[in-house]
Amino acid sequence: MKKLVVIGANDFQDPLIRRAREMDFETHVFAWKDGSVGERTADFFYPISIVERERILAECEKIRPDAITSIGSDLAMLTVNEVAGRLALPCNSMECTRISTNKYAMRRAFLAAGVSVPGFRCVDGEAKTEEVEDLRLPVIVKPTDRSGSRGITKLTDWTGFSEALKLAVENSFEKRAIVEEYLTGEEYSCECISYQGTHYFLALTKKYTTGAPHFIETAHLEPSGLSLEQAERIKQAVFEALCALKVENGASHTEFMIDEENRIKIIEVGARMGGDCIGSHLVPLSTGYDYMGMVIDVACGKRPKLAAYKKEQAAYIQFVFCQEDLRLLEYVRKKSPEHVHFVSEIAPISDGKVTDSSTRFGYYILTFESPEQVKEYVEL
Repeated sequence: MKKLVVIGANDFQDPLIRRAREMDFETHVFAWKDGSVGERTADFFYPISIVERERILAECEKIRPDAITSIGSDLAMLTVNEVAGRLALPCNSMECTRISTNKYAMRRAFLAAGVSVPGFRCVDGEAKTEEVEDLRLPVIVKPTDRSGSRGITKLTDWTGFSEALKLAVENSFEKRAIVEEYLTGEEYSCECISYQGTHYFLALTKKYTTGAPHFIETAHLEPSGLSLEQAERIKQAVFEALCALKVENGASHTEFMIDEENRIKIIEVGARMGGDCIGSHLVPLSTGYDYMGMVIDVACGKRPKLAAYKKEQAAYIQFVFCQEDLRLLEYVRKKSPEHVHFVSEIAPISDGKVTDSSTRFGYYILTFESPEQVKEYVEL
């Protein structure tokens, strides 16, 4: 039987584990043991933290897998690419991994390749305002090496810089922050798959956030509603960004904005599938593509199959921040329950403020015939 190693076991990894088993892979899953669903759905579970690469490598030398992969996690991809590379399995290079998981290195790579970037600075926790005040306000202060809206602050003046810097550095693994000029416009993401250096476009996602100061994502919608002409320009810009980061294999998730003058501004690229169920659920629902199957195929050194295997739909995910979000779910359940595709476990809603993506109380996914039908139920 073919063997697949999956790095990570949480509920965002579980669809990958299940899809691999449907494809007749024996699944070997590595993660810190904390009761995550992947501990139960894996054929073999190894209670080893995803950052313990030498221990994972030693186990993989015994397993002799056909492929190693993960979805939706920058931290996991560091391990995927190091272990897969040392076992001579298909993956991205460690140079690609380094520059695609660090926002400062990414900005430098974009700048060198001619990809448009805002003004930016990399600083440590001791930085003073005078080191960055030549940047044009407003600015965004965020960790150099985290995702999931952790440690992000928008500043319209420099009075809150020390507090914003402290938050960013506390959330950073390397204890550094990037300060960059704030991009304006409507926010989207582009989902792709790459194979041996060739990039394939899959979907565009409309993103909704809490806005300033922390920009925590509240919802996503596919299709995005952008025109075919816009999509062609976006593909060109995204493919240039992927090449700048030396992405050759696997999924990618590129966040960008379209400003008032219809210009495309790349925010950042994740050389992995988009989290928040974008890759695992929304792309397959909205395009009919077997995205997780593609990820597994590429990890095995096979060209991805770019053919729809089921009907396209409009797919919408709502994250739970408050009781009002649950009232929408109950409304849809009563009026048209066929539109409710999936509901996660919903934690008790407390008075505690949602501070980043990891502290949201749950989510649910709705499917419709078209984006226009989504708007009959949801205020977008």
